[in-house]
Amino acid sequence: MKKSKIEELISLAKKASINAYAPYSGFNVGAALLTKSGKIFTGSNIENASYGATVCAERVAIFKAVSENEKEFEGIAIYTDSDKLSFPCGICRQVMSEFSKDLIIILSNEKDRKIYTLKEILPYPFTKEDL
Repeated sequence: MKKSKIEELISLAKKASINAYAPYSGFNVGAALLTKSGKIFTGSNIENASYGATVCAERVAIFKAVSENEKEFEGIAIYTDSDKLSFPCGICRQVMSEFSKDLIIILSNEKDRKIYTLKEILPYPFTKEDL
Protein backbone atom coordinates (compact mmCIF):
# COMPACT_ATOMS: atom_id res chain seq x y z
CA MET A 1 0.00 0.00 0.00
CA LYS A 2 1.30 3.45 -0.92
CA LYS A 3 2.49 5.73 1.86
CA SER A 4 0.02 8.44 0.77
CA LYS A 5 -2.89 5.99 1.13
CA ILE A 6 -1.66 4.96 4.59
CA GLU A 7 -1.53 8.62 5.63
CA GLU A 8 -5.03 9.22 4.26
CA LEU A 9 -6.43 6.24 6.18
CA ILE A 10 -4.77 7.34 9.42
CA SER A 11 -6.14 10.86 8.99
CA LEU A 12 -9.66 9.57 8.37
CA ALA A 13 -9.43 7.17 11.32
CA LYS A 14 -8.36 10.03 13.57
CA LYS A 15 -11.31 12.12 12.38
CA ALA A 16 -13.66 9.19 12.96
CA SER A 17 -12.41 8.83 16.55
CA ILE A 18 -13.90 12.24 17.31
CA ASN A 19 -17.37 10.74 16.75
CA ALA A 20 -16.82 7.89 19.21
CA TYR A 21 -19.51 7.39 21.82
CA ALA A 22 -17.43 6.27 24.78
CA PRO A 23 -19.01 7.64 27.98
CA TYR A 24 -18.00 4.58 30.02
CA SER A 25 -14.39 3.95 29.03
CA GLY A 26 -13.43 7.37 27.70
CA PHE A 27 -11.41 5.40 25.11
CA ASN A 28 -12.10 6.88 21.68
CA VAL A 29 -11.26 4.74 18.65
CA GLY A 30 -11.61 5.49 14.97
CA ALA A 31 -11.15 3.22 11.98
CA ALA A 32 -10.85 3.77 8.24
CA LEU A 33 -11.28 0.75 5.98
CA LEU A 34 -10.02 0.68 2.39
CA THR A 35 -11.86 -1.68 0.07
CA LYS A 36 -10.19 -3.33 -2.91
CA SER A 37 -12.44 -1.20 -5.15
CA GLY A 38 -10.89 1.93 -3.60
CA LYS A 39 -13.77 3.05 -1.40
CA ILE A 40 -13.13 4.07 2.21
CA PHE A 41 -15.54 3.46 5.08
CA THR A 42 -15.02 4.91 8.54
CA GLY A 43 -16.28 3.93 11.95
CA SER A 44 -15.99 4.87 15.60
CA ASN A 45 -16.60 2.83 18.71
CA ILE A 46 -20.10 2.96 20.17
CA GLU A 47 -20.45 1.95 23.81
CA ASN A 48 -23.58 0.94 25.67
CA ALA A 49 -24.53 0.65 29.33
CA SER A 50 -24.97 -3.05 28.58
CA TYR A 51 -21.30 -3.59 27.76
CA GLY A 52 -22.00 -6.58 25.52
CA ALA A 53 -23.90 -4.28 23.15
CA THR A 54 -20.80 -2.16 22.57
CA VAL A 55 -19.42 -2.19 19.01
CA CYS A 56 -15.80 -1.49 18.12
CA ALA A 57 -14.80 1.08 15.49
CA GLU A 58 -13.33 -1.61 13.26
CA ARG A 59 -16.58 -3.55 13.07
CA VAL A 60 -18.61 -0.38 12.49
CA ALA A 61 -16.45 0.40 9.43
CA ILE A 62 -16.58 -3.19 8.19
CA PHE A 63 -20.35 -3.49 8.65
CA LYS A 64 -20.90 -0.18 6.85
CA ALA A 65 -18.85 -1.49 3.92
CA VAL A 66 -20.60 -4.86 3.82
CA SER A 67 -24.00 -3.13 3.98
CA GLU A 68 -22.96 -1.30 0.79
CA ASN A 69 -22.01 -4.63 -0.86
CA GLU A 70 -18.26 -4.13 -0.40
CA LYS A 71 -16.75 -7.38 0.85
CA GLU A 72 -13.11 -7.28 -0.27
CA PHE A 73 -10.77 -5.20 1.84
CA GLU A 74 -7.19 -4.05 1.39
CA GLY A 75 -6.37 -2.32 4.66
CA ILE A 76 -7.69 -0.73 7.82
CA ALA A 77 -6.22 2.08 9.91
CA ILE A 78 -7.08 2.15 13.60
CA TYR A 79 -6.48 5.33 15.58
CA THR A 80 -6.61 5.67 19.36
CA ASP A 81 -5.94 8.69 21.51
CA SER A 82 -3.93 6.61 23.97
CA ASP A 83 -0.19 6.66 24.62
CA LYS A 84 0.35 3.16 23.28
CA LEU A 85 -0.84 1.52 20.09
CA SER A 86 -3.97 -0.58 20.47
CA PHE A 87 -4.61 -3.80 18.58
CA PRO A 88 -8.07 -4.85 17.43
CA CYS A 89 -9.94 -7.08 19.87
CA GLY A 90 -10.41 -10.77 19.14
CA ILE A 91 -13.94 -10.34 17.82
CA CYS A 92 -12.80 -7.67 15.36
CA ARG A 93 -9.92 -9.85 14.21
CA GLN A 94 -12.33 -12.71 13.57
CA VAL A 95 -14.71 -10.44 11.62
CA MET A 96 -11.79 -9.13 9.56
CA SER A 97 -10.77 -12.69 8.69
CA GLU A 98 -14.24 -13.36 7.27
CA PHE A 99 -13.55 -10.92 4.45
CA SER A 100 -9.79 -10.62 3.97
CA LYS A 101 -7.06 -13.06 4.90
CA ASP A 102 -4.36 -10.65 3.69
CA LEU A 103 -5.69 -7.45 5.26
CA ILE A 104 -3.14 -4.76 6.18
CA ILE A 105 -3.62 -3.47 9.74
CA ILE A 106 -2.31 0.04 10.48
CA LEU A 107 -2.18 0.92 14.17
CA SER A 108 -1.74 4.60 14.98
CA ASN A 109 -1.84 7.28 17.64
CA GLU A 110 -0.35 10.78 17.89
CA LYS A 111 3.20 9.49 18.39
CA ASP A 112 3.53 6.23 16.53
CA ARG A 113 2.28 3.87 13.87
CA LYS A 114 2.99 0.27 13.03
CA ILE A 115 1.81 -1.94 10.20
CA TYR A 116 0.92 -5.61 10.49
CA THR A 117 -0.90 -8.18 8.43
CA LEU A 118 -4.00 -9.89 9.71
CA LYS A 119 -2.13 -13.21 9.54
CA GLU A 120 0.43 -11.81 11.99
CA ILE A 121 -2.14 -10.81 14.59
CA LEU A 122 -4.58 -13.69 13.96
CA PRO A 123 -2.55 -16.69 12.76
CA TYR A 124 -5.32 -19.26 13.29
CA PRO A 125 -8.76 -17.82 12.47
CA PHE A 126 -11.92 -19.87 12.70
CA THR A 127 -13.14 -20.36 9.11
CA LYS A 128 -16.08 -21.89 7.30
CA GLU A 129 -13.82 -24.84 6.57
CA ASP A 130 -13.82 -25.51 10.32
CA LEU A 131 -17.59 -26.07 10.31
